Formats: sequence, structure tokens, C-alpha cells
Amino acid sequence: MVSPAAKPWLKQYDLGQQGLVKLPESIKPYPNVPLYSVLDNSARDYADRPAVHYMDKVISYKELKELADRFATALVKLGIKKGDRVATILANCPQFIISDFGILKAGAAHVPCSPLHKENELISEISESGAETVICMDTMLEVVTKMQDYTKVTRIIVTSVADYSIQPESLKHVPGAHQFRDLIDKSAPEPPKVDIDPGKDLAELIFTGGTTGIPKGVMLTHNSRMANLSHMAWAFSPMESLLKGKISWLIGVPLYHQFGMTYTQFCIFWAFEVYLVADPRDLKTLMKVIKENEPTGASCVPTQYAKLLEMGLGQVKTGFVSSTAPLRKDMIDKFKEETGASIGDSYGASEMGGGTHANLSISDLCAVKKFGAIGVPMPDVEARIIDLETGKDAEPGKEGELWVRGPQIMQGYWPTPGSGLVEDGWLPMGDVVRMDDDGYFYITDRVKDMANVSGMKVYTILVEKVLYEHPGVELAAAVAVPDKDRPGSDRVKAFIVLREAYKNKVKEEDILALCKEKLASYSVPKFVEFREELPVSPVGKILKRQLRDEEIAKQEGKN
Repeated sequence: MVSPAAKPWLKQYDLGQQGLVKLPESIKPYPNVPLYSVLDNSARDYADRPAVHYMDKVISYKELKELADRFATALVKLGIKKGDRVATILANCPQFIISDFGILKAGAAHVPCSPLHKENELISEISESGAETVICMDTMLEVVTKMQDYTKVTRIIVTSVADYSIQPESLKHVPGAHQFRDLIDKSAPEPPKVDIDPGKDLAELIFTGGTTGIPKGVMLTHNSRMANLSHMAWAFSPMESLLKGKISWLIGVPLYHQFGMTYTQFCIFWAFEVYLVADPRDLKTLMKVIKENEPTGASCVPTQYAKLLEMGLGQVKTGFVSSTAPLRKDMIDKFKEETGASIGDSYGASEMGGGTHANLSISDLCAVKKFGAIGVPMPDVEARIIDLETGKDAEPGKEGELWVRGPQIMQGYWPTPGSGLVEDGWLPMGDVVRMDDDGYFYITDRVKDMANVSGMKVYTILVEKVLYEHPGVELAAAVAVPDKDRPGSDRVKAFIVLREAYKNKVKEEDILALCKEKLASYSVPKFVEFREELPVSPVGKILKRQLRDEEIAKQEGKN
């Protein structure tokens, strides 16, 4: 067995295995430029090319740059200064992209927040960030107005979902708020000349950790983001002449999430045509865009892929990528069989600006396919596997927690540089992984999701893989629940959503029989609960911590 210290993944950069297509082992030096330069460059080189398709409206790269320039001018007129944080609470609409680049051009940092968050969650994030300006959808105006009593917010900019559609509504004066379109219309496309230090100045302050604990603000510099985009360009580089300035891409995930934000910025970087759907949960519209417009690529999450199959997506010409949660091999196989399309998996974290690993084996150039792996580390990204018992590097072949570091790593958690990092800048990812001799990594569990059953470690993700082997299971989650009879020990409970055809036909004993056949006795769930639905995050992750908290509350008599 091989140790990560040997970097066996480097040999996988030879995609053809014969030196025909060999990716470089390092792409240093990384661009030392402001992040907004990616839009400026694409507008210069592809001025008339469509940049954004939204509700039948098409915005060219020249127009998109002008809108961002006008918005940057407006922000500075409102008093935004270099180093300020500007929060957004926006749907998947052109205003998000305009805001993203406009904020950066004004010298400020973008704080993207979820429009699906509850009021207390938004207050926590915006208060913690110190943002004095919020750009929001009109549907969020009442909530944002209330925030002014609990945060530093003094400026509110409001927009509607149809503002940049083919038929925008007439602007309405909103007391105490500025209209997004009005600010742009009244401002010249003459953004301020702000002196940006790409290695030190923040581009994004994105909050993460809401499903595992108190959200923390991740500080990402312009250089962090440019390194991440450079890694994506590296992965696509064998096809650069066929892709750059020539293809289209559907962003099927929330733009405020790092996955959606990163892919959108990369699309701008390489001058793709971007298709947006205001609400990524609207799978009917998502499927319509795929069928009618045939985008070259699309970014979605595992739960969306399952639903699209259920809705009868059929044969398509689009290639897909996935992230945010492990993608099961059986899902990849079924999707390929029914649609003819492949799904490429990737892996990362907000703390690393998005991606750290790419599954190069999905390339047609590779002879060996490794579907189900999260991939190999990107160039200049280092990886370690830390033994959960000893806290030291695990023996070759043994599982442990993944630690990473690389050029895209965060400065730290807001507002303290270096916080969240350990031992010379390594970032513990919280995922239990194994690595094969080819350097491909596989997630086996989350550290916090691991169950301790009478001293035996149970990887709940492995339990879930068995649960999904039952033909009636549509969604499944296995969680560690404290064993009230054995302090310090856990029991495993399975939560299951059945497919429509199997409802009321599958019983607890059927599930347990399968688990007993496939799992060690201590890994078999002690309880099975059937539900109509499971709680999921806005990007489709099953909220296992919420399920666990519900069970703990029941034990404590709070429910």
C-alpha cells in the first residue's frame, strides 16, 4: 500500500497513460490579480458573446461588464469603501453575478447569504460579518428591514426576480431602500480605481458549517479564488480549444453556495454561456432548460440527479458534474443508462474556495474508470490521512481524517487569520477517507457522523450504501444516536423514504434483514424509521445532524 506522502496521484495526471495528454504537476505561479479581472478579460475578448440566459433574457459579456461597472460606481457613491463587507440575499438571477463583480470592483468583500435562511440565521451571519449594506430580493425586504435593529445594516438595495428578465416590471419606490435597477441606470460605467492586494484583500466572506455547528465566516482572498479557478482550468485544459468561449453551462445549484458560485465564476473566466434558473428546487424548469437548450454542461447535486431520473429526464446531450455530497456509483450507472450522460464527481470545502479533488477518471482518455471516488488532489494541493486514534499520519491503506492545504486555502475564520488551520496551515476536512494505490480518494464517513458502538467504529456512510441496495429505498440516512443504556456508546438509526411503488409494502424487518446480511452485527441499525421526506439543505444534503438532534430531544423528553 502507498502513503499519501508519496503523492501517487501525480501519475494520474497522465490522462492518456502514454504521455499523449499529460497535465502539469504544478501550475505555479498562480495569477496575482483581482478576481474581477476574469469578467474584464472575457468582455474584452468575447464582447458580443452571450454571458447569461435568464427567463428568456440574454445578456452579453459586454453588457454584463457594463452592468457590474455601473453597480460598482453606485456602491461607491453610497459610501462603500475598500475592505467593507456587502451581503447579498439573492435568488439565482443576473443580479447575483452583477453584485458579485460590482462588489469586488468597489474594493469590498462579498458575503453571500441564503434566501432560504430563517431570520435568526441571517441576523447571525450579517451581524458577524459587520456588513452595513445588504442587497436582497423584494420578498426578503421585510426580514432585512427588521435586521437593522440587530445588525450594522444601514443600506438596503432591493431587486425583484424579474428585474433582468425579458419583461421587467415597473420600478416601485420602496421607503428606506434603494432600487437595484435604479442605481445602475443612474450610474456611469466608471468603476473606481481601487488598489487591490490580491494576496491579502478579501474577495469573499462565505459562512459555512450551518449543518454541523455554528456557522463560521470563511475568509477567501482574490488569490484564493483565482487559484481555485486555475485548478478548474487545469482540469479542463485538454479541451480548452473546444470549450473556451464556445460552450454553455447550466448552474443548477444556488449561486450563494460555494459550489454554484465557483462554477459561475469559472464560466465567466472561460466565457461560457451561463443558464440560470431562479429557484434550483424548481426541477420542472431545470429539466425544461436541459431539454430545450441542451447546455454543454450542468452543475447539480446528487438529490437533483435522483429526482430528474424519477421525472423521466430521458436521453440528453449535456454532461454533468456533482458535488456537496458523495455520489453513489449505482446512481452514476443508472443515470448513464437512462440518459446517456456521465456525471463527474468532485470534492472540496468552502475553506478551500471550493474544490480540492477532481475525478480525472471520468475523462474518456482514461482507461481505468473510478466512479465513486472523489478523485485525486489538484496540482499543488497536498493531502494527508490522519489516524483518528493516534492523531498521526495513518499507516498506508488505513482510513483516517483527510487534511489538505494548497494555494486556494482560506486565510482563516472571520475575523482571525490562521484560525481553523493546524500544524503549518493544514485544514482538517472532517471527512474520513481512504486512498487507493493510484492516489484516488474515497469518502467513508464524516468524523462527526461516525458511530461508536460499544467501542467499535461504525461508518454510517457504509450503512447507507447498504440501505440503498434495497430497491424500495429512495432516500436514506444512518445516524449515530447516543445509547442511553451505555454512556459513551451509540446506536445506529436508519431513516428511510420509500419509492412510491414500495410505500406500505416494505417493513422494518425487511431493511434489517438486508443489513444483517451485508454488515457486521454491531453496524446493523437498531431502529428503522420510515418517513415521507427527510430534511435537506438548500443544496440537497440530507441534514443528518438535524435527525440526530431530534432523536436526542426525544430521549430528553423535549419532543
